[in-house]
Amino acid sequence: MDKYLIALSMIPRIGGATAKKLLAYCGGAEGVFRMKRQDLVKIPGIGNIMAEYVLNQSVLARAEAEIQFLEKNHIRALSYLNADYPQRLKHCVDSPLILYCRGDMNLDAERVLAVVGTRDATPYGKDICREIIHGLKDLQVLIVSGLAYGIDIQAHRTAVLAGMQTVGVVGHGLDYLYPTDHKPDLRKMMRNGGMVSDFISGTKIEPENFPKRNRIIAGLSDAVLVIEAKQSGGALITAQIANSYNRDVFAVPGRTDDLCSKGCNRLISDNKAALVETAGDIISMMRWDDVPKNSGRQILLEIPELEGNEKLIFDILVERRSLPVDHIAFLADASPSNVLSALLNLEFKGLVRSLPGKVYEARR
Repeated sequence: MDKYLIALSMIPRIGGATAKKLLAYCGGAEGVFRMKRQDLVKIPGIGNIMAEYVLNQSVLARAEAEIQFLEKNHIRALSYLNADYPQRLKHCVDSPLILYCRGDMNLDAERVLAVVGTRDATPYGKDICREIIHGLKDLQVLIVSGLAYGIDIQAHRTAVLAGMQTVGVVGHGLDYLYPTDHKPDLRKMMRNGGMVSDFISGTKIEPENFPKRNRIIAGLSDAVLVIEAKQSGGALITAQIANSYNRDVFAVPGRTDDLCSKGCNRLISDNKAALVETAGDIISMMRWDDVPKNSGRQILLEIPELEGNEKLIFDILVERRSLPVDHIAFLADASPSNVLSALLNLEFKGLVRSLPGKVYEARR
């Protein structure tokens, strides 16, 4: 792992988006630390205060110590610049520069569902959580959550019992676990999953860490399921971030007088989440049961002449099968509005079809 990349991720006030901007302007991570002040302040969004942080070379020594910690504890550091970085997360504008992983996991699994909810889960919420995750067992869905009390740990435990891969995203370094009560659960998760974080070792739990953790939970997933959420809290923040990433959001409804269901009910009434009661609801809305059947003959579409963005986008979808709009825009190097316009024309021509969650696929 490049110590300059790790050092760049450690600079105060430099988030994922700004770090990527610095990489682009400076020609790489090492180049960032060789820039002079007068050149740094010319980069859009980098003022004198931020330049001062960049010029402080002490993070390089800290990065070297972190590399030793990673090697000693068999922790992988996935760089945004490398192919092994999770593809779903990579296309989120504020995705972290480095993602630290402990365990045996495939973060690019075919189907990924985040399950979040209140720490004060009721027996009803825990039962629903178990039922829904067990209902996804045959599809081998990767379950992502936050290793917290309540719904989070219930989701992890259910996935482990069902033989499903499960990953916990934490808001601290990977040198310890909070809450410590869940260490036995983590040991079981490590056999088919584990935990991830974008925080270096020695980072303790702080309130401001949780929104950062929640963006990773949302970014790693195809969809977010909220089971029991109060009127405010981390589960609703995760749902809000998921909406901003164009992820599908589902919520389990509850009684109107139940404090633990007010957040879910509000998400549904505000059309920010689809109402689900069973695993079948999720499978249907995500088209996870839409497996092509071999009828013994292949039906070929008559493809009209395509030009410009339409041809490029159609070729991308033929190669990749199905993709969200933001992924298509990234691969086509086009704005989302131009991509949507081209997709609409392709849909009129019968060459693509839209799926839930602003996902499109080629009809071939």
